[in-house]
Amino acid sequence: MLRRTALATSALLIGALLLTSCTGPNTAPNPAGEANPDATLTVRLSLEPSNLDIRRTAGAALEQALIDNVYQGLVTRDADQNNAIVPALATEWNVSSDGLTYTFTLRDGVTFHDGSELTADDVVTSLQTAKDDATIADSADLADVTSIASPDASTIVLTLAQPNIDFLFTLTGRAGLVFNSGDTTNLQTAANGTGPFRVDSWNTGQSLTLARYDGYWGEKAGVAEVVLDYIPDNSAAVNAAVNGDVDVALEIDPELQSQVEGIGTFTIESGLTTDKGTLAFNNQRAPLNDQRVREALRLAIDHDALVETLGYGETLYGPIPPLDPGYEDLSGTIAFDPDRSRELLAEAGVQNLGLTLTIPNVYPGTIATFLVSSFADIGVTLQVEQVDFTAWLQDVYTNKDYDLSFVRHVEARDFGNWANPSYYFGFDNPEVQSLYTQALATTDEQQSSDLLAEAARIVSDQDAADWLFLSTPLTAVGTNVANFPKNSLNVRLPLAGVTVAAE
Repeated sequence: MLRRTALATSALLIGALLLTSCTGPNTAPNPAGEANPDATLTVRLSLEPSNLDIRRTAGAALEQALIDNVYQGLVTRDADQNNAIVPALATEWNVSSDGLTYTFTLRDGVTFHDGSELTADDVVTSLQTAKDDATIADSADLADVTSIASPDASTIVLTLAQPNIDFLFTLTGRAGLVFNSGDTTNLQTAANGTGPFRVDSWNTGQSLTLARYDGYWGEKAGVAEVVLDYIPDNSAAVNAAVNGDVDVALEIDPELQSQVEGIGTFTIESGLTTDKGTLAFNNQRAPLNDQRVREALRLAIDHDALVETLGYGETLYGPIPPLDPGYEDLSGTIAFDPDRSRELLAEAGVQNLGLTLTIPNVYPGTIATFLVSSFADIGVTLQVEQVDFTAWLQDVYTNKDYDLSFVRHVEARDFGNWANPSYYFGFDNPEVQSLYTQALATTDEQQSSDLLAEAARIVSDQDAADWLFLSTPLTAVGTNVANFPKNSLNVRLPLAGVTVAAE
């Protein structure tokens, strides 16, 4: 693959998102020289968004690129501080004792990238639109909001019908983003946010360029420009790093790690994510609507062997990862047992079963190959369909036209997908839905966590899916780059604080 020539400031940083293998502080050395405010930071990413409309387009690629960099909400979350809720467009907030009223103080001096001033009306309109328009991502998360008001120019008051312990966390996502209420920007190809960077250009199929926004309300970005370089192929990404064409590369294949380490101009790091490698079963399609068949497929998978084959990751036996409320170690609930798997298929009256696995082509072929072999051992023929991610979003996520599917579900606190029968999993369990509703409605964090854990056990016991692994990718940080974020990089990539040293 031909790539751009190296930028003058490049010195490498290769990365992959890192999940739970290390929780210590960033140990990369500081750049050898003084930070260059005019530098360009080039970051390799594997998954490009299909368009830039973050309100109406699914997929983590948009959140990764745009939230905190281009778009902001009243609050955000700091992945490097255990996803703590921190101020953004609001300087402070107060929650009433009954958990129903949230009062925010709006930050002064904020402007959009087109130069217009942020007003309380922009906030109210953005949130009301997100609540009322079901085509906006995560609109349902605001369903219990009964009132969105601004009693004065610096105050926003949100009132809920019932308590929601995750409400502030919800506001850190797409539903909480603030837009210019009178904007005519074509958000599919451009952007107009309040963040430290503005979208400068988008070279479809190649890169997205962000430029420092000099009118930003906070501390100005540490580099003049960020180039998000989309290189889906791992070998090409490593070549780009070795050749000095990128400063940061995420999602590097562990088998290619030594090629990067041999250069000596970067460090390899680990961080935390909530990245769940999920083998989805279409719970609404026969024979996968039979729990015995789903359990048989799970029993056919040797999860320890898969992790060893991949060269990264940790086993995960349920829908909630260790970083999220409600996590419980469910490793004792199911074990590799192909003999029992064959018995279950026989009990279900299934013979010569053929299934199709739909998997985006950004994932290593090792996963599909391992599953094909595992299922063949129990008499199940698995046909693999590798598709681009846009096709996956249409066929699997939207149309639910699939048998089995694999994607990495990277978002934090996304257990609600299992309580939503309309989600592409097609899992419909009233008890899980009730427990999830109760978990959100309480203001007691421990009680909420306990309810989520109970619901997660049911989801696992019902074999609603298989969680192949908890991802632990690698990140390589160039020695001329400082303050690069560490955790949950496949969900959020806040780059305002990153600096690149002058040569």
